[in-house]
Amino acid sequence: MARRRPADRIPSLIDAAVRVFSLKGFRRAQMADIAHEMGVSAGSLYNYVESKEALFYLVIDRGLTQEPASEPLPLPVPTPPPGALAKRIVERFRTEGSMPALSAALKHPRAADPSAELEAIVRELYGLSYRFAHLTSILDRSAHDMPELAGLFYGKMRGGLVARLARLIELRTEAGQFRRVPHPAVAARLIIETVSYFARNIRGDPASEDISDEAAEETTVDFIVNSLVASRRRTRLTSAGKPTPSAAAI
Repeated sequence: MARRRPADRIPSLIDAAVRVFSLKGFRRAQMADIAHEMGVSAGSLYNYVESKEALFYLVIDRGLTQEPASEPLPLPVPTPPPGALAKRIVERFRTEGSMPALSAALKHPRAADPSAELEAIVRELYGLSYRFAHLTSILDRSAHDMPELAGLFYGKMRGGLVARLARLIELRTEAGQFRRVPHPAVAARLIIETVSYFARNIRGDPASEDISDEAAEETTVDFIVNSLVASRRRTRLTSAGKPTPSAAAI
Protein backbone atom coordinates (compact mmCIF):
# COMPACT_ATOMS: atom_id res chain seq x y z
CA MET A 1 0.00 0.00 0.00
CA ALA A 2 1.32 3.42 -0.94
CA ARG A 3 2.26 5.67 1.94
CA ARG A 4 -0.04 8.65 2.35
CA ARG A 5 1.52 11.93 1.34
CA PRO A 6 1.26 14.87 3.79
CA ALA A 7 -1.19 16.77 1.55
CA ASP A 8 -3.57 13.79 1.59
CA ARG A 9 -4.18 14.34 5.30
CA ILE A 10 -4.98 18.04 5.12
CA PRO A 11 -8.79 17.44 5.11
CA SER A 12 -8.48 15.26 8.23
CA LEU A 13 -6.32 17.90 9.89
CA ILE A 14 -8.83 20.65 9.11
CA ASP A 15 -11.74 18.54 10.42
CA ALA A 16 -9.90 17.81 13.66
CA ALA A 17 -8.92 21.46 14.08
CA VAL A 18 -12.50 22.61 13.46
CA ARG A 19 -13.78 20.37 16.24
CA VAL A 20 -11.14 21.52 18.73
CA PHE A 21 -11.20 25.25 17.88
CA SER A 22 -15.01 25.34 17.94
CA LEU A 23 -15.01 23.92 21.47
CA LYS A 24 -12.00 25.71 22.96
CA GLY A 25 -11.26 28.74 20.82
CA PHE A 26 -7.78 29.70 19.67
CA ARG A 27 -6.03 30.37 22.99
CA ARG A 28 -7.15 27.28 24.90
CA ALA A 29 -6.73 24.87 22.00
CA GLN A 30 -3.38 23.09 21.96
CA MET A 31 -1.68 21.41 19.04
CA ALA A 32 -1.61 18.25 21.15
CA ASP A 33 -5.42 18.39 21.41
CA ILE A 34 -5.74 18.59 17.64
CA ALA A 35 -3.21 15.81 17.10
CA HIS A 36 -5.13 13.60 19.52
CA GLU A 37 -8.38 14.36 17.72
CA MET A 38 -6.72 13.49 14.43
CA GLY A 39 -5.07 10.36 15.80
CA VAL A 40 -1.47 11.34 15.12
CA SER A 41 1.51 12.52 17.14
CA ALA A 42 1.71 16.20 18.02
CA GLY A 43 5.06 16.58 16.30
CA SER A 44 3.69 15.29 13.00
CA LEU A 45 1.34 18.28 12.71
CA TYR A 46 4.32 20.44 11.86
CA ASN A 47 4.66 18.53 8.61
CA TYR A 48 1.47 20.31 7.59
CA VAL A 49 1.54 23.68 9.34
CA GLU A 50 4.27 25.91 10.70
CA SER A 51 2.36 26.95 13.83
CA LYS A 52 -1.00 27.03 15.57
CA GLU A 53 -1.60 30.41 13.90
CA ALA A 54 -1.00 28.80 10.51
CA LEU A 55 -3.47 26.02 11.34
CA PHE A 56 -6.10 28.51 12.49
CA TYR A 57 -5.71 30.41 9.23
CA LEU A 58 -5.98 27.15 7.29
CA VAL A 59 -9.29 26.41 9.00
CA ILE A 60 -10.65 29.86 8.18
CA ASP A 61 -9.29 29.73 4.64
CA ARG A 62 -10.30 26.24 3.53
CA GLY A 63 -12.42 24.70 6.25
CA LEU A 64 -16.20 24.27 6.31
CA THR A 65 -16.71 24.96 2.63
CA GLN A 66 -17.82 22.89 -0.33
CA GLU A 67 -15.73 24.94 -2.73
CA PRO A 68 -12.82 22.96 -4.24
CA ALA A 69 -9.32 24.20 -3.49
CA SER A 70 -8.18 26.57 -6.20
CA GLU A 71 -4.50 25.68 -5.86
CA PRO A 72 -2.33 23.23 -3.90
CA LEU A 73 -1.04 24.21 -0.49
CA PRO A 74 2.63 24.83 0.27
CA LEU A 75 3.62 22.47 3.07
CA PRO A 76 4.11 23.24 5.82
CA VAL A 77 1.52 26.03 5.60
CA PRO A 78 3.31 29.22 6.70
CA THR A 79 2.23 31.48 9.54
CA PRO A 80 0.08 34.24 7.99
CA PRO A 81 1.30 37.85 7.99
CA PRO A 82 -0.49 40.43 10.18
CA GLY A 83 -3.93 41.31 8.86
CA ALA A 84 -4.24 38.26 6.59
CA LEU A 85 -6.66 36.43 8.87
CA ALA A 86 -9.12 39.32 9.14
CA LYS A 87 -8.95 39.88 5.39
CA ARG A 88 -9.76 36.23 4.66
CA ILE A 89 -12.69 36.22 7.08
CA VAL A 90 -14.19 39.25 5.36
CA GLU A 91 -13.69 37.61 1.95
CA ARG A 92 -15.39 34.39 2.97
CA PHE A 93 -18.41 36.01 4.53
CA ARG A 94 -18.74 38.44 1.62
CA THR A 95 -18.78 35.67 -0.98
CA GLU A 96 -20.52 32.88 0.97
CA GLY A 97 -22.52 34.77 3.58
CA SER A 98 -24.39 37.44 1.64
CA MET A 99 -28.07 38.05 2.35
CA PRO A 100 -29.67 39.10 -0.96
CA ALA A 101 -33.23 38.99 0.42
CA LEU A 102 -32.35 41.47 3.16
CA SER A 103 -30.41 43.68 0.75
CA ALA A 104 -33.34 43.77 -1.66
CA ALA A 105 -35.82 44.56 1.13
CA LEU A 106 -33.78 47.53 2.33
CA LYS A 107 -34.07 49.18 -1.09
CA HIS A 108 -37.81 49.68 -0.70
CA PRO A 109 -39.71 51.70 1.93
CA ARG A 110 -42.64 49.29 1.75
CA ALA A 111 -43.04 45.57 1.08
CA ALA A 112 -45.55 44.14 -1.34
CA ASP A 113 -46.04 41.25 1.12
CA PRO A 114 -44.35 41.89 4.49
CA SER A 115 -44.96 38.35 5.77
CA ALA A 116 -43.37 36.69 2.74
CA GLU A 117 -40.53 39.19 2.72
CA LEU A 118 -39.67 38.68 6.39
CA GLU A 119 -39.99 34.93 6.07
CA ALA A 120 -37.48 34.92 3.21
CA ILE A 121 -35.05 37.00 5.27
CA VAL A 122 -35.34 34.82 8.37
CA ARG A 123 -34.90 31.64 6.32
CA GLU A 124 -31.89 33.21 4.64
CA LEU A 125 -30.36 34.00 8.03
CA TYR A 126 -31.27 30.54 9.34
CA GLY A 127 -29.56 28.82 6.43
CA LEU A 128 -26.40 30.86 6.86
CA SER A 129 -26.34 30.28 10.62
CA TYR A 130 -26.75 26.54 10.07
CA ARG A 131 -24.08 26.31 7.38
CA PHE A 132 -21.56 28.46 9.25
CA ALA A 133 -22.34 27.04 12.69
CA HIS A 134 -18.84 25.70 13.40
CA LEU A 135 -17.05 28.61 11.77
CA THR A 136 -19.10 31.13 13.76
CA SER A 137 -18.46 29.18 16.97
CA ILE A 138 -14.73 29.27 16.27
CA LEU A 139 -14.78 33.03 15.73
CA ASP A 140 -17.03 33.62 18.73
CA ARG A 141 -14.80 31.62 21.07
CA SER A 142 -11.58 33.05 19.65
CA ALA A 143 -12.44 36.75 19.31
CA HIS A 144 -11.75 37.46 22.99
CA ASP A 145 -8.21 36.12 22.57
CA MET A 146 -7.42 37.75 19.22
CA PRO A 147 -7.87 41.54 19.11
CA GLU A 148 -7.97 41.60 15.31
CA LEU A 149 -11.05 39.38 15.42
CA ALA A 150 -12.98 41.12 18.19
CA GLY A 151 -13.72 44.36 16.36
CA LEU A 152 -14.33 42.53 13.10
CA PHE A 153 -16.63 39.80 14.39
CA TYR A 154 -18.58 41.67 17.08
CA GLY A 155 -18.44 45.12 15.53
CA LYS A 156 -18.39 45.01 11.76
CA MET A 157 -20.00 41.63 11.07
CA ARG A 158 -22.52 41.06 13.86
CA GLY A 159 -23.02 44.77 14.53
CA GLY A 160 -23.54 45.42 10.83
CA LEU A 161 -26.22 42.74 10.62
CA VAL A 162 -28.01 44.14 13.68
CA ALA A 163 -27.98 47.60 12.10
CA ARG A 164 -29.41 46.34 8.81
CA LEU A 165 -32.18 44.34 10.47
CA ALA A 166 -33.00 47.27 12.77
CA ARG A 167 -33.28 49.53 9.73
CA LEU A 168 -35.67 47.09 8.07
CA ILE A 169 -37.82 47.02 11.19
CA GLU A 170 -37.89 50.82 11.23
CA LEU A 171 -38.87 51.01 7.55
CA ARG A 172 -41.68 48.49 7.84
CA THR A 173 -42.91 50.07 11.08
CA GLU A 174 -43.06 53.49 9.42
CA ALA A 175 -45.04 51.88 6.59
CA GLY A 176 -47.49 50.38 9.09
CA GLN A 177 -46.51 46.83 8.11
CA PHE A 178 -44.68 45.83 11.32
CA ARG A 179 -46.04 46.40 14.77
CA ARG A 180 -44.12 48.97 16.77
CA VAL A 181 -41.45 47.56 19.09
CA PRO A 182 -39.78 49.45 21.96
CA HIS A 183 -36.30 49.29 20.44
CA PRO A 184 -35.66 48.11 16.84
CA ALA A 185 -31.99 47.29 17.47
CA VAL A 186 -32.91 45.05 20.40
CA ALA A 187 -35.58 43.37 18.28
CA ALA A 188 -32.98 42.82 15.55
CA ARG A 189 -30.58 41.29 18.07
CA LEU A 190 -33.38 39.07 19.38
CA ILE A 191 -34.02 37.77 15.86
CA ILE A 192 -30.34 37.00 15.34
CA GLU A 193 -29.89 35.29 18.70
CA THR A 194 -33.07 33.22 18.31
CA VAL A 195 -32.08 32.06 14.84
CA SER A 196 -28.52 31.44 15.97
CA TYR A 197 -29.58 29.27 18.90
CA PHE A 198 -31.90 27.03 16.93
CA ALA A 199 -29.72 26.85 13.81
CA ARG A 200 -26.35 26.48 15.55
CA ASN A 201 -26.71 25.23 19.09
CA ILE A 202 -29.77 23.05 19.32
CA ARG A 203 -27.98 20.14 17.65
CA GLY A 204 -25.65 19.91 20.64
CA ASP A 205 -28.35 20.33 23.29
CA PRO A 206 -29.22 16.97 24.93
CA ALA A 207 -32.56 18.37 26.12
CA SER A 208 -33.60 19.09 22.51
CA GLU A 209 -32.92 15.72 20.90
CA ASP A 210 -36.60 15.31 20.03
CA ILE A 211 -36.67 18.57 18.01
CA SER A 212 -35.89 17.99 14.35
CA ASP A 213 -34.03 20.52 12.22
CA GLU A 214 -37.19 21.11 10.21
CA ALA A 215 -39.34 21.68 13.31
CA ALA A 216 -36.76 24.10 14.72
CA GLU A 217 -36.60 26.14 11.53
CA GLU A 218 -40.34 26.22 10.85
CA THR A 219 -41.20 27.22 14.42
CA THR A 220 -38.48 29.89 14.54
CA VAL A 221 -39.63 31.44 11.27
CA ASP A 222 -43.30 31.31 12.22
CA PHE A 223 -42.67 32.86 15.64
CA ILE A 224 -40.53 35.74 14.38
CA VAL A 225 -42.76 36.67 11.45
CA ASN A 226 -45.97 36.58 13.46
CA SER A 227 -44.34 38.57 16.26
CA LEU A 228 -43.52 41.48 13.98
CA VAL A 229 -45.92 41.66 11.06
CA ALA A 230 -48.84 43.95 11.79
CA SER A 231 -52.07 42.19 10.91
CA ARG A 232 -55.60 41.84 12.15
CA ARG A 233 -55.26 38.13 11.69
CA ARG A 234 -52.21 36.08 12.50
CA THR A 235 -50.86 33.86 9.76
CA ARG A 236 -49.26 30.45 9.74
CA LEU A 237 -46.42 30.36 7.25
CA THR A 238 -45.66 27.55 4.86
CA SER A 239 -42.25 26.53 3.58
CA ALA A 240 -43.23 28.00 0.21
CA GLY A 241 -43.54 31.42 1.80
CA LYS A 242 -47.32 31.66 1.36
CA PRO A 243 -49.22 32.74 4.49
CA THR A 244 -52.36 30.84 5.45
CA PRO A 245 -54.87 31.90 8.15
CA SER A 246 -54.29 30.41 11.58
CA ALA A 247 -56.86 29.64 14.20
CA ALA A 248 -55.83 32.54 16.41
CA ALA A 249 -57.20 35.92 15.34
CA ILE A 250 -56.30 39.13 17.10
